[in-house]
Amino acid sequence: MDYGHSAFIVLCSVLVFLMTPGLAFFYAGMERRKNALNTLMSCFFICGVASVLWVAIGYSMAFGTDHAGIIGGLDKLFFNNVSPALSEGQKIPEALFAVFQMMFAIITPALICGAIAGRMKFSALFIFIIAWSIIVYYPLAHMVWGAGGFLYKLGALDFAGGNVVHISSGVSGLVACILLGKRKEHGIVSYKPHNIPYVVLGAGLLWFGWFGFNGGSALAMDEVAISALITTNTAAAMAMLSWMLIEKILHGKPTVLGAATGAVVGLVAITPGAGYVPIWASFIIGFVVSPLCYFFLTKVKSKFGYDDALDAFGCHGIGGIWGGIATGLFASIKVNKNITENGLFIGGSASLLVKQLIAIGVTIALASVATFIILSVMKLFMDIRVSKAEEAQGLDIAEHGEQAYPSFTGMD
Repeated sequence: MDYGHSAFIVLCSVLVFLMTPGLAFFYAGMERRKNALNTLMSCFFICGVASVLWVAIGYSMAFGTDHAGIIGGLDKLFFNNVSPALSEGQKIPEALFAVFQMMFAIITPALICGAIAGRMKFSALFIFIIAWSIIVYYPLAHMVWGAGGFLYKLGALDFAGGNVVHISSGVSGLVACILLGKRKEHGIVSYKPHNIPYVVLGAGLLWFGWFGFNGGSALAMDEVAISALITTNTAAAMAMLSWMLIEKILHGKPTVLGAATGAVVGLVAITPGAGYVPIWASFIIGFVVSPLCYFFLTKVKSKFGYDDALDAFGCHGIGGIWGGIATGLFASIKVNKNITENGLFIGGSASLLVKQLIAIGVTIALASVATFIILSVMKLFMDIRVSKAEEAQGLDIAEHGEQAYPSFTGMD
């Protein structure tokens, strides 16, 4: 066993795991006080259910024997034949690779929760997350990363999850929030974050964990991993500064919430190309993503009137789409010798960009159609939304019988 490579991926795995509790704080801080615990729980419980699903069936469906380029087989159920020992030609054991990938399977469905915060029954969310993981995430992971996956064979690039993680969850969040309907006071009251320090804590944990998210996707401690670490931090930093600049120009003051949001969208945007693009390109990717996401959060969202509560689509969906396109523009063989063609702006043709657009289109189609079907079927058998009275009371009490701030008696 190469203990250096393996130790690095172990570290990256635990860093990525920390991102889900970080996301829980990031989302909870942006929610109303009466829904803080429900928002935390909506992310945190997925650490349990997604872990069990991944070991039982998820890894096999994503990375088992290929079937038609769409789904893996059932040969690795319950990690059967997934060895913790190093095989010839491998840099890390397959079992360690499976653990690393499990962390992605945990955080991805949690991202959807931001779009539907404040109005979905927890029991319905529990069922939805399981169905979505099986129908959307595992097949998509196989198509993009699995041996024999048709997007993998096509040559589309997704270093750490632009399609698999961010576009899929962002688009699904958009469809889910439309099907659930708007919160009862949407358009009447102004929703305010109840705890901005929580948001900063969550953003900091996400940024910290993202070094493992992107760096570990090299699956070795090598020059690609080092490059990914640098591009990841640079894009996040540029996006934060870009968001602050936008707020200063438009509103006269940069906000803490905006700085945290900018950093996160920068991390999203660099994810597809972190180990493929030159360092200088990460400046551009980070700088451009903030105005794109800001436009969708402030203009497109209000224009169409959908209630994406915590902007999962505006941040992860749009940020991921830009990141996938940018990979087609800036990917370089000099950065990663495992790719076969340069991006359009690195002396290549439009071939890679076309492949990126195809992968993005497939991801959007799968995520949107599957989410619509899952929730539509669920509606036939159960109420997926809390009652108006429960929504007014707050989901902390209505769904969990707890309060984050039991001594607080004011309005929120």
